Amino acid sequence: MATSKKPQEKSRLHPRNKNRERYDLNALITTNPELKAFVKPNKHRDDSVDFANPKAVKILNKALLNHYYGIAYWDFPDSNLCPPIPGRADYIHYLADLLCEHNFGRNPKGSKIKCLDVGVGANCIYPILGATAYNWNFIGSDIDPQSITNAEEIVKANPSLVGKIECKLQKDSKAMFRGIIGSKDVVDLTLCNPPFHESEEAAQKGSLRKVQNLSGKKIKTVALNFSGVSKELIYEGGEIKFISNMVLQSKTFANNCFWFTTLVSKQSNLKAIYKVLDQVGAFEVKTIPMGTGNKVTRIVAWTFLTKDKQNEWSKSRWK
Repeated sequence: MATSKKPQEKSRLHPRNKNRERYDLNALITTNPELKAFVKPNKHRDDSVDFANPKAVKILNKALLNHYYGIAYWDFPDSNLCPPIPGRADYIHYLADLLCEHNFGRNPKGSKIKCLDVGVGANCIYPILGATAYNWNFIGSDIDPQSITNAEEIVKANPSLVGKIECKLQKDSKAMFRGIIGSKDVVDLTLCNPPFHESEEAAQKGSLRKVQNLSGKKIKTVALNFSGVSKELIYEGGEIKFISNMVLQSKTFANNCFWFTTLVSKQSNLKAIYKVLDQVGAFEVKTIPMGTGNKVTRIVAWTFLTKDKQNEWSKSRWK
């Protein structure tokens, strides 16, 4: 197994990210007038959105999706997580770079690329971004029926997504791929933003810390869509257990997928993840650093395909 060296941490968004510069709030308000009520001068007297206000954050992200990606309808219950669009888009762009390495330096685009989002969530954000930015096709799986229903409503309401995204209920809460990928199915990429708390108490503490950092104030409770529903944030054993299970299960689908990938929020978990990848015999492992603002994370990607099989895959599927 080949592993990369410790990734260099960086805070800048991917070069192709549509939101590398400061938000053009006037343009966003023109697209989504409801945003205007949430734009106020900050301590530097610059117009800004109150990022400690979950409603403001949700409306801002709606405006970003509408203005930059042409998504006119995007809604979900306030009890579900509201994802920051720029950071989510970075994951998609780095996956495109990963495919680019095996495609003569060109980003494979179009419906010939098929991805699986493990834990698509009610907001369906990764399939939306991948379908609009690269015209990829997606399967979005989730163990929560309500999340699948909501994601399907978003897809149906946006013509650019219809026929590009298939939402599938994962009936086995312990399975990552089985029941979603058939024995003869092929996907080019899997992606996942795993739950990273091991308990409800840890999730509450994490959410409180996040909002306090954003607002600069001490608070005792967290607004719902900063906390997220338990299935989105909590997994017995936390992030390391979830990813370890994913790696172990990926071995069964070694020939069904080119790159398996996941976000890893805690750098301290990398050593244990590499160990499991070594145990299952991953042929190649990459660690890709990502950062937005003060938040640093990384993607871990692995494949079981040898170099010959990788070349054969790219020639047969992406030519």
